[in-house]
Formats: sequence, structure tokens, C-alpha cells
Amino acid sequence: MRSENVPVKRKKRHWTKNDTELSILALPTTIWYILFCFLPMFGLIIAFKNYKITGGKSFIYNVIHSQWAGFKNFEFLIKSNDLFIILRNTILYNFTFIVMGMVLSVGMAIMISLLHNKRKSKVYQTLMFFPYFMSWVVVAYFLDAFLNQSNGLINGMITDAGNSPIQWYMKAGVWPFILIFMYLWKSTGYNMIIYLSSITGIDTTLYEAAVVDGANKRQQVWYITLPCLKNVIIMMFILNVGKIFYSDFGLFYQLSQGASGSIFNATATIDTYVFNALQSATPIGMTSAATFFQSVACCITILVANAIVKRIDEDSAII
Repeated sequence: MRSENVPVKRKKRHWTKNDTELSILALPTTIWYILFCFLPMFGLIIAFKNYKITGGKSFIYNVIHSQWAGFKNFEFLIKSNDLFIILRNTILYNFTFIVMGMVLSVGMAIMISLLHNKRKSKVYQTLMFFPYFMSWVVVAYFLDAFLNQSNGLINGMITDAGNSPIQWYMKAGVWPFILIFMYLWKSTGYNMIIYLSSITGIDTTLYEAAVVDGANKRQQVWYITLPCLKNVIIMMFILNVGKIFYSDFGLFYQLSQGASGSIFNATATIDTYVFNALQSATPIGMTSAATFFQSVACCITILVANAIVKRIDEDSAII
């Protein structure tokens, strides 16, 4: 009998052919992340510099020789009179997108999975997935065709009814509904495919056993489909929470035609605010500080969300 005090020798793991193949497979992605994700992080130093451009010198030279500003650049965002508005819009819009997007995507995925006609199922998936590939610039033109004051379709119907046309791009109250609707219209199909692929991976014998026990479709969804989707739903929730301080620039800027003017309070987010600041000749160090704040805030948010999930259900946490 082996003594409990004698340490067990572990076999040394040798490099295998599978390790070589997997490493080669991962090499292009690794190079891509190094070039486009990790190397650009050097630019974070601009947030702490009074960045000045010297003619004939390289970017790295300008960054290194620019005067150190410390945390003064962060005053651009912290002392802004619009800080509350852009933070409120960014967080509340994203929270609404997460909740409504998750409910709608899961619901549509379940409904399509219950279709018996596979051809119709593929057609519905394609129709719902198609808007995801459309640029917000193109969508903005379509939206303008409906909302334009002079020749928009909706105003045309209003004037035909004998009423005055509505200046939609100056009416702040309707824009939260427009932005939420357009986001769900464009993104639901993509998220639905993720949940639908998880549903197709559920063991069919679970449903067969439920049918034998007399469970109807609603009970099968509630007691089999949703519990099996729990880990995917939580993972998607954590990843989306990690982007709660970011906003889809095209959605808020292109559709609202600048996120400014009388609809600023309803459409402005941190991203549109920074872009408008760059156009107004605000020093790049200040705008870099604002985006650096976004990155740190999102990192903290995703870690907090993961920690909460880990305390409730450790198997559902990402890390």
C-alpha cells in the first residue's frame, strides 16, 4: 500500500502532433490580436499626455516627447456639463438593449425551433439575419425616407390626412423608441442564431421522455429548453454587460444625423460626445482620456458581473 506521505510523481506532458496542429491553427488569430489589439494599447499613454504633433516626426516620437499631463485630460469628461446626460443615455440604452434583446432573441429562437417545416424555418432565419449585415449608413437613409419632413413617407401620410408634418429629427421624445426599435430590428437575428444553435444541440431524448410523461410544448420549453440554455444566456449577459459603457456609434450618430441639436438629450452617448469633441478641435489627449475611462469602466463592470454570477452559480461563470 502506498504511503499517504509519499508524493505521487506526475508524468511529464510531452509535445504532441495535436499540439502542433492546434498551435498552427491558432497562429493567425494570435497574430491578428497582437497587431490590432495589443500593440495599439501603447496609444493609451496619449490619455496622460498633452499630445502635440511635430512636423516631420513619427507618431512614436510625438507621443514620447509630448508633455506629461497626468490626470488633467480626464477633466474634459468629469467636469463636462453633459456628463450626466451621456452616462445616463449610454447605461440605460445598453441596459434596455440587453434585457429586451435577450428576451426577444431567446423567444424567437424557441419559436423557430418548434417549426416542423424546415424550409420555412430557414427562410425565417435568413430574413431575420439579413438586417445584421446592413450598414447603419444604409439604414439611416431608409429611416430618413420615412421621417424626412419634406418628402418622408410618414409625413406624406400625415399631410394627406390634412395635418401638419412633424419634424421628427427635432422631436426628442420619440427617439428612445426609434433607437430601441432599430437596434432590436438589426441585432435580434444575429443573437437568435446563437441561441438557436444551442437549442439544436440539446439531447432530443429529453423531449421524447417529456412527451411520454405527458408534457406539452410549453412545459417542454420551460423545463427543458430554458434550463439547457441557462449557461449560454448567462455568458451572453456577462459579455454584453462588459460593453455597457460603450454604444453603437452608427446607431446613435448616423440615425439621429449627428446626435446633436434639440434631440441631444435623447441621443447623445459617450461615443458620439467624443466624436463631436474631436470635430470641434478638442485636444486628442482629452478625448483619449474619455475612451480610456470607458475601457476601465467596462473592465470593472464585466468582472463585477462575473463575480456575482460566480457566487450564485459557479459553473455558469466565465472565469
